[in-house]
Amino acid sequence: MSGTSVFYTPDPGADGQRVMAGSRTGDSSTEGSSVAGLIARCTRALERSAVCFGHGTDNARDEAAALVFHVLDLDHDDALRAYGLTVSAAGQQRVAAMLEARITTRRPLPYLTGEAWFAGLRFAVDERVLVPRSPFAELIMGRFEPWLDPAGVRRILEIGTGSGCMAIACARAFPDSSVVATDISAAALEVARRNVARYELADRVQLVEADLYAGVTGTFDLIISNPPYVSAEEVASLPDEYRHEPALALLSDEDGMATPARILQHATRFLSADGWLALEVGGGAALLEARFANLPFIWPEFEHGGDGIALISAVDLRASECPATP
Repeated sequence: MSGTSVFYTPDPGADGQRVMAGSRTGDSSTEGSSVAGLIARCTRALERSAVCFGHGTDNARDEAAALVFHVLDLDHDDALRAYGLTVSAAGQQRVAAMLEARITTRRPLPYLTGEAWFAGLRFAVDERVLVPRSPFAELIMGRFEPWLDPAGVRRILEIGTGSGCMAIACARAFPDSSVVATDISAAALEVARRNVARYELADRVQLVEADLYAGVTGTFDLIISNPPYVSAEEVASLPDEYRHEPALALLSDEDGMATPARILQHATRFLSADGWLALEVGGGAALLEARFANLPFIWPEFEHGGDGIALISAVDLRASECPATP
């Protein structure tokens, strides 16, 4: 950075030179002096760039607000007052530096800020784990009703915990429960331990380095998983932002359904009599249903967006013996 407040986007016609947003939009030199004005300038720069949204925000305006509020250490709960605050030149320079990093490196914003929100909770994240963004948050905050009786949930298993966000959110949603959270990645579990410590849940959330169910004992009233479910072909077509995330957490063999299939095929062994499995497969819902044609999956609709989470009861899994369709 040059030390000046720069809001730009790479312009292919300018041989890679920086292009000031103000010179292309007619911004006044004072517009960025307020938080609201700064967010507006960042929004325009992001809209003109090649960045992809989808790691906590789905549009330029929300991403700009998240960036500005983080850099200036502002409280989102006090947003109406914050919008009118005056931003110093030094503050504008710090915002510009992060904006430049976001546009030029294509790193998801949570990796630049070092944090992400899930189910109303803040989590530490970095490139060792996926950025939390699952519609599981809505199910967890709703305590999986009406399918589960929350009072009957005593043991929860999460497979592929990553940052630990889902395991921690479950521990808080079901305060009388204990949670076992597995992950094959030792690096990811380092991040999860940091988050478990932040919420002082080490006595209720057990982190286990394991491939799916390996080393897990006993039965659980709820098993949840957002496993790898993206095929190699699909991974190759993803925007650059996704290439900063660990491939181990995204890529699954065959058509992407190999890992979800393994979770389903062994679930009955670990589910209590009235237990439920909640399995996220994103856009692979049709593939999962085709592979397990006899299973009566429930696909919840989400008020806040998202899809692709299959619910299945232990009763239905045992009745069908979980037959896989070739």
